[in-house]
Amino acid sequence: MVNLNKMILIADSGSTKTDWVLIDEKNHTRYKTIGYNPYFINSENIYHSLSEKLIPEFEPAVVKQVFFYGAGCSTNTNAAIVSNALTRCFINSEISVGHDMLAAARALLGNQTGFAAIIGTGSNTCIYDGKEIEKNIDSLGYLMGDEGSGSYIGKKILRDFMREYLPSDLRQNFNETYHLTNAEIFDNLYNKPLPNRFLASFCMFADKHNQHPYIREIVKESFNDFFKNLVSRYPGYEKHSFNCVGSVGYIFRDILTQVAASYNMGTGKIIHSPIDDLVEYHLTHTANRA
Repeated sequence: MVNLNKMILIADSGSTKTDWVLIDEKNHTRYKTIGYNPYFINSENIYHSLSEKLIPEFEPAVVKQVFFYGAGCSTNTNAAIVSNALTRCFINSEISVGHDMLAAARALLGNQTGFAAIIGTGSNTCIYDGKEIEKNIDSLGYLMGDEGSGSYIGKKILRDFMREYLPSDLRQNFNETYHLTNAEIFDNLYNKPLPNRFLASFCMFADKHNQHPYIREIVKESFNDFFKNLVSRYPGYEKHSFNCVGSVGYIFRDILTQVAASYNMGTGKIIHSPIDDLVEYHLTHTANRA
């Protein structure tokens, strides 16, 4: 059990998982829980999950600040869902809840202006002014948007499987890996919780076969849609380098770099997870002023 005199807790939460880091001047201790996207989970369930999976690991009463960045936390209503649960868990803490896009921007750019993106289970983009998000085009979520994301790529693969468009070698491997009928797929999409995670899970299949021409074309099409419908809609986007955080962008960063170049955009920083850089940001810009 960690027991520090003064602790700061930083969280980066997507739809699938949350990375936590508990810090003081000398210690960085890491934890993982499920994702807490308030579009898919309510305050009571967040509280119970934290009580079971996180709180037993350390003494919550000595945590003085909690900086939580999460998918789905872009509105005051959704941020309050998470904040209410955190307040119940960390009774002596100052709670700050922000959007995961802000976490990505701060991790990628620090206090510098520029362009930042997320390409993970979902996708998002912004122009960052060095402190806050200056402009954001809504990604619209997995049903209407999230171009380039794991759910977007997974949807393409799943749709082609169901329509028997997959190349025969991939179709055989898909069947051997998942053993899914069309009826079971529909059940997961329309009757079970978290269909976005279900769709995004098939990105693992894409990663496994990432050198297959079909997979590379699907990923390239997805990233092209991302640039066409989101990135290129920012006025003067070409003057910025393309910086990105997220598992999907990182895994397929060679294709992502190629697509960025086709839109006359140089590539800057592409990282798998923002948490390490986010910790550094708060140690530099926030914690020392607390």
